[in-house]
Amino acid sequence: MADALLALEDGTVFAGRGCGARGECYGEVVFNTSITGYQEIFTDPSYAGQIVVLTNPQIGNYGTNPEDNESTRPYIEGLVVREFSALASNWRSREHAEQFLERFRIPVLDGVDTRALVRHLRTRGVMRGVLSRLESASESLVAKACAIPSMEGRDLAETVSTKQRYVWDAPSIALTPGERPPTPEPVYHVVAYDYGIKQNILRRLVSEGCRVTVVPALTSAEDVLSLQPDGIFLSNGPGDPAPLKEEAANVRKLFGKKPIFGICLGHQILGLAFGGRTYKLKFGHRGGNHPVLNLVTNKVEITSHNHGFAVDPDSLPPEVEVTHRNLNDDTLEGFRHRSLPIFCVQYHPEASPGPHDSYYLFGEFKKQMADWPG
Repeated sequence: MADALLALEDGTVFAGRGCGARGECYGEVVFNTSITGYQEIFTDPSYAGQIVVLTNPQIGNYGTNPEDNESTRPYIEGLVVREFSALASNWRSREHAEQFLERFRIPVLDGVDTRALVRHLRTRGVMRGVLSRLESASESLVAKACAIPSMEGRDLAETVSTKQRYVWDAPSIALTPGERPPTPEPVYHVVAYDYGIKQNILRRLVSEGCRVTVVPALTSAEDVLSLQPDGIFLSNGPGDPAPLKEEAANVRKLFGKKPIFGICLGHQILGLAFGGRTYKLKFGHRGGNHPVLNLVTNKVEITSHNHGFAVDPDSLPPEVEVTHRNLNDDTLEGFRHRSLPIFCVQYHPEASPGPHDSYYLFGEFKKQMADWPG
């Protein structure tokens, strides 16, 4: 029996069964086409302010566990699925997905024709919506959806960023019983700006022999350099990059001081720091099978994506070289400075859908730190 609704700002309403927390949530309604990795999606800070539709028909069937979290809690506002599994079967499972979301007060809409919903969002573009287990008046919910602030112009990075500096030294997790990859001794010190950083990025840096100090989003360039890093990392994060003028200004001051590597929002902030422009995509890129062409090697990488904005390559200065392009829509996926050790990608090389197509980027960052004088 339908007892929950998703109302979109254009007046479209989808009905289904409510589960998870009993409540109401608000946000931009987006979709992710990944087959697995729902817990990583739940806990990715880049989803702050968004209600997520998952296209894989069954969600929750392998449960959740603490090691698969990308942060300390879920950041999605709400979840829409075709079928929320009543069973969780996996040796690593510690808690059912519904219990996990309910514990963090995240409402879920189950039993929705997600194919129809995703086709609607692809045709009309992502839009604001309300997921409610409390109210059944469609007109009222549509009005609420229209009153939600647009994602364009929203600075969410500072809201999800750490408030205090901390050190991360945890290695990659074991994927089979008793197995844990060897962790090298730390050789390089990386200072990572937290705009909404995923923990697997931190694990990947540790696996490359880095000691990582994570700092808040608005940490000054001077304070970063006072930590004497060998390299500087710019993380992923939520919201519109255009308002992040202070973040971009801090990064600009670091040009030529240390090697810099950016991922996702970090890529966009680098684009702004170079004087470039960003723009909103119609329905964004969110999933684990996006083909990206490396223009330097002419190889195709299968990559993980989670972003709703992109950098306009025509707005970048001549000293910046485009290195990666999306083969689905030709959007910019990576660039580097022609003479300074600065590079970035829009996708997530740590997420391993390829499975290891893009790990080389962490190796390039390590080589830049090794080659940096002094």
